[in-house]
Amino acid sequence: MGTQVKDVIVKPDAPSSLMLDKHADYIAAYGAKKDDYEYTLSEYLRMSGIYWGLTVMDLMGQLPRMNQEEITDFIKSCQHECGGISASIGHDPHLLYTLSAVQILSLYDNVDAIDVDKVVEYVKGLQQEDGSFAGDKWGEIDTRFSFCAVATLALLGKMDKINVDKAVEFILSCMNFDGGFGCRPGSESHAGQIYCCTGFLSLTGQLHQVKADLLGWWLCERQLKSGGLNGRPEKLPDVCYSWWVLASLKIIGRIHWIDKAKLRAFILACQDEETGGFADRPGDMVDPFHTLFGSR
Repeated sequence: MGTQVKDVIVKPDAPSSLMLDKHADYIAAYGAKKDDYEYTLSEYLRMSGIYWGLTVMDLMGQLPRMNQEEITDFIKSCQHECGGISASIGHDPHLLYTLSAVQILSLYDNVDAIDVDKVVEYVKGLQQEDGSFAGDKWGEIDTRFSFCAVATLALLGKMDKINVDKAVEFILSCMNFDGGFGCRPGSESHAGQIYCCTGFLSLTGQLHQVKADLLGWWLCERQLKSGGLNGRPEKLPDVCYSWWVLASLKIIGRIHWIDKAKLRAFILACQDEETGGFADRPGDMVDPFHTLFGSR
């Protein structure tokens, strides 16, 4: 007898239409509550949180509701002498937050607000001999950081400053027998890593190296009866993983391999009709992270 598949039930009375205004109000209110307990607990990822919120507001056509000057000043105050950018003032710089900062400034068409040359040197300095990238000075290696590096440099038009061939070589070494990618060579295939690796290969012009049919099959198997997508076998469906799987399928041209109508119904069911915002799955608490991926 096989293992019971983990899934959720989408109730018949679940939300079935996108509540744009409520989501925009939720994000605007979240950013304004700077003394809120939940807000202070998320200081360690503040820069990415701002990016998530601003992207939602941009998608809703309500970006002007956010204080551009305050946000830009915050980003400038988070750039360190090494060129890297931290999650918040007083934190260490990291590739994750450096990318978020560059993405935010790209939304505002204002990347020159920071020292771009120093950002480029910071990213370049994190590339290792095998082509991989460390996330920061402490040396953790992950394919997410390879994506962050090339995405940052692509936005700045400076991809030629790193060894792209070695970077591609490392990513391909993380490809598994099932067509997926893990965080390092030999690591389990994971939807988040697959998005990072397919995105990386697309940005570097090496997408033809992907085994598209094999990977597409692994990705479409992530869809459950609820319509939602999980990040790897035997896991519950989740709005964020639904986006990473969907985006990966789009990148490799296999988006038609899943039931898009059922996925849409699952994602819409994850909205909170009272507060606005999206949760990871129906009935859970909403947060800005899942609100970004649900809105997309």
